[in-house]
Amino acid sequence: MRVDVYIPLILPLLLTAVASQVGLKVSPALAARVLTIAAVLAATASTWALLLLAATLVNEAPHVATEAGEDGRRLPDPVPVAIAVAAIMLLWLIGFRLVRALRAHYATRRVLERLCEGHPPDSELIVAASSTPRAFAIPGTPGRILVTAAMLGALEPAERRVLLAHERAHLAHRHSVLSTAVTLAAAANPVLAPVRTTVAFLVERWADEEAARRVGDRRTTARALARAALVAQRARPGCALSFSEHAVTRRIAALQTAPLPNLWSIGVAVLALGALPAFGALDATGDLLRLLGESLPG
Repeated sequence: MRVDVYIPLILPLLLTAVASQVGLKVSPALAARVLTIAAVLAATASTWALLLLAATLVNEAPHVATEAGEDGRRLPDPVPVAIAVAAIMLLWLIGFRLVRALRAHYATRRVLERLCEGHPPDSELIVAASSTPRAFAIPGTPGRILVTAAMLGALEPAERRVLLAHERAHLAHRHSVLSTAVTLAAAANPVLAPVRTTVAFLVERWADEEAARRVGDRRTTARALARAALVAQRARPGCALSFSEHAVTRRIAALQTAPLPNLWSIGVAVLALGALPAFGALDATGDLLRLLGESLPG
């Protein structure tokens, strides 16, 4: 327990270090999936490791210490008390961050759902009479696409097809699930925040690739992305298809090259980085149970 319990707290740093490189070498569809799974595993393992550290304080409970003294037993001290107390404080912080992330998620969902009110339930495309160029994929049953009239008016017919194909890809591949999962993972373990940023970029790249495949023209897809981002930036910085100028530039550049391959060897390696903290947490759990068995009266 003295070593194993710290492994889930350290290994997520490796996942963060390789995340951006994985996105450069592996197809965005595969990279987004494996990074999200690995982040969720790593965040769960690190949170569980903190719970194990906090649980060692059971030896400090007055009745446990008294009974052990009466029986002449020496209580094991797997970790310093200060570390256990710090783990409790971190767990409170994690709980706060998770609640805040969930509230933000559901608040956004409610806003998007309200925008769809008054439209037939089977309408896939909703055009809002707004002068702000924006486009959203709204997950649900069924999923919907909300596009403003300003965005449609700024694009040529071929570019509109790209836009709709892009948003349909978000719905078809349930990108909202990946985004929510990695957001919660980063809330539980802030070390994974760069992984969340990488996955956010990759799901956009994934939708770009799907749009290019559906319209059969990577150049038109790149042009549509550039025009939509430019129009949105002029109207309101940071909205619509782009979430940063650098990210859009990278997406456009990627569309001007051949699609990246599905390198499953790298995918498996990334999953292993997520699984190793879980194994460390599992081993530490067994050690703690044995220690507690020695401490508590039979």
